[in-house]
Amino acid sequence: MTARRVLPTEETADLLRLVRQIAADELADRSIAAEADGTFPRDIFTKLGQAGLLGLPYPEEYGGGGVPYEVYLQVLEELGAVWASVGVGVSVHALSCFGLATRGTEEQKQRWLPDMLGGELLGAYCLSEPHAGSDPSAMRTTARRDGDEWVIKGTKAWTTHGGFADFYKVMARTGEGSRGISCFLVPADAPGLSANPPEKKMGLTGSTTSAMNFDDVRISGDRLLGAEGEGLRIAFAALDSGRLGIAAVATGLAQGALDQAVAYAQERETFGKRIIDHQGLAFILADMEANTQAARAITLHAARLRDQGLPFGREASIAKLVATDNAMKVTTDAVQVFGGYGYTRDFPVERYMREAKVMQIFEGTNQIQRMVIGRSLDQDHDGRIEHPGA
Repeated sequence: MTARRVLPTEETADLLRLVRQIAADELADRSIAAEADGTFPRDIFTKLGQAGLLGLPYPEEYGGGGVPYEVYLQVLEELGAVWASVGVGVSVHALSCFGLATRGTEEQKQRWLPDMLGGELLGAYCLSEPHAGSDPSAMRTTARRDGDEWVIKGTKAWTTHGGFADFYKVMARTGEGSRGISCFLVPADAPGLSANPPEKKMGLTGSTTSAMNFDDVRISGDRLLGAEGEGLRIAFAALDSGRLGIAAVATGLAQGALDQAVAYAQERETFGKRIIDHQGLAFILADMEANTQAARAITLHAARLRDQGLPFGREASIAKLVATDNAMKVTTDAVQVFGGYGYTRDFPVERYMREAKVMQIFEGTNQIQRMVIGRSLDQDHDGRIEHPGA
């Protein structure tokens, strides 16, 4: 296995050793059958919760791990290197807890957050709609007051854990315009809430993705998170962190593909020598290693900014863009290293390649990330060029 990272503390090293052990013992073998059959591994998330891995970046007083985001992302990378569906699921669960953890009242957090962070309750995130993916301000799902309750009506698309989650973080329209969207915590057993059959996807088949239907779903008034109209602010703040989660999983996926490719290149022989000894192939592996290390460094740099309380939105978009584009390239190259065998399901690299594609799409497409980065540059630069000696 190629070198991964320098660990800042022994405590972090112990945590990552634990995650690697769990990944080897609980995830590696299960991933093969679950991805082949499209089976959602709900029990795995319970085990990860019991091991303290679902609430790592959240406060210890509510059952979280209280670890820096930099460390949390390394955990996601370890999971993604073995089973990307689980890595994505852990990231989505953390995203689903964000609104409550950051905008919930103390009473709301005490009531719901411990079970969410401990793995008793698995979360899902409902933002996109069939006609409103990259433009969430165009959403049509509504929430109206009815006495002490809210009544939610509409359809949400592309919901990870849809139909299996225990709660849904839902954005719904309570007024006009982008400031007329609010955030709600909806329990899975609410009458009128149902899931469509799971989408038939080319990859991440062990992660269920479904549209969710809200047919006049009634929830109590205390399930509004934050104030009315703060929904998009909560959503976008969460997405900055969520993009780092996906960048970490994508980096793990690239690392897993690279590890497989290196091991195969060391064993396979052509023209009387190992294929890793052929310069043409060794250069491919070298580029895979260099670009994966670069993606990791960019992702952890953004995490360090977040940990310091500094702006990190642009850096999160850069990390998501670079890491997921790299995952697509590295997994494609891994298939090439394996030759014809890489195109078969006898080896995992074809699965890695299929899994990498969607990472360029969800949590904001990479075209959207480029828009975010470009606008940020425009806002930060006054257009003047300083010339030496002027």
